[in-house]
Amino acid sequence: MQTKTLLLPLALLSATAAMAQSAGPEPEYSLTFNVGAVSDYRVRGIAQTSYKPAIQGGADFAHKSGFYAGTFASNVKWVKEFNLATKGSWELDLYGGFRDAITSNVSYDVGVITYRYPGNNSGDAGTPGAGLFGKADTTEVYGSMTYKMFTLKYNRSVSNFLGNLDSHGSQYLDLSASFDLGNGFTLTPHVGHQWIPHQALPANYTDASLTLAKDFGSGLTGTAALMSTNADRSFYTDSNARFLGRGAAVLGVKYTF
Repeated sequence: MQTKTLLLPLALLSATAAMAQSAGPEPEYSLTFNVGAVSDYRVRGIAQTSYKPAIQGGADFAHKSGFYAGTFASNVKWVKEFNLATKGSWELDLYGGFRDAITSNVSYDVGVITYRYPGNNSGDAGTPGAGLFGKADTTEVYGSMTYKMFTLKYNRSVSNFLGNLDSHGSQYLDLSASFDLGNGFTLTPHVGHQWIPHQALPANYTDASLTLAKDFGSGLTGTAALMSTNADRSFYTDSNARFLGRGAAVLGVKYTF
């Protein structure tokens, strides 16, 4: 009996050591790429492609220290159709930051993101929007706190916001949650509020969405979302008389590799 009692813990120790060796050390970093499409590209509830589809892609680098950086690209229409520019048909985002866990239930994320619209001439002399807008490029700093499935995030622009004149210090606050429904399904409710200061027309608004995501495995995910805003038509109607804040159902698919 004594021999058997000793053999059991020795066997468990050997199995644990073998598992540790097979798992290997934690990689220093990860680098992933993604491509996808959406039926209607929305940012904070506002249509970016005039209710048309968008092709999108990006890359993400994450270091085990918590540092991360990435990029995202998509076609857009609003720079021309809302800001009355003659150039600016796509968006390129660059971002970086640091995230870490405080406890097993609490984590934080801080960083900076810049939204670039290469070649855009929003507000330039000779365009229909001359004197009404500035450059569309925008930079924001952000910070978020996550408690279990809930995340509260705050963004603040350190430049004019999306070409709106005298809009430095625009803010966005949003609250979201992520509920694991099992079988690869996740449900994410969200509500946010955008402030854009010093505008002649009402620019502040609230948006809400409910997104159902399905992880099909092998890097493939699909999403279906319901979105709405209370944005004011007088501010958020483009040059083609399209109100960019109306509610919609949006479908998306993304492949990560």
